[in-house]
Amino acid sequence: MMREPVETPPDTGTDTDAIPAGYTVLERGGVYFQALGPLYQRVAEDGTLVIAVRVADKHANLLGVAHGGMLMTLADSAMGINVGLARPGSQAAQSSVTTMLSNEFLSPARIGDWLEARTRIRRNGQRVVFVDCTLTVGEREVMHSSGTFLPI
Repeated sequence: MMREPVETPPDTGTDTDAIPAGYTVLERGGVYFQALGPLYQRVAEDGTLVIAVRVADKHANLLGVAHGGMLMTLADSAMGINVGLARPGSQAAQSSVTTMLSNEFLSPARIGDWLEARTRIRRNGQRVVFVDCTLTVGEREVMHSSGTFLPI
């Protein structure tokens, strides 16, 4: 049985396709991650990369909101990219693999929303890195993720 899609907010006359100031096109990640795009990046005050995407029809589930798998891909990739950039002594991004990923879905991201992924490295160990990621639309939290990564 198909459910009715969630009603999208009314058109407020603002340009929902506009990219916020300070963002540039993200040219990192593999083919699968780039398929979410176009993706954008900006450097946060703490030096991490904030990764963002404008939620589009291609990201939506049958309810008309961002699919959980899309949200998890964004969070996992944002954490992995930031792990690679934070490795001690690394001059270039280092690859890592996810060894654990836990997600809490808090509110929906709707088509047209500007969705940002902000990360925080909790512990940057020699063998394992512990990371948090929060996906937000404005000040509203959409999802919280935590993961462990193994640099390779």
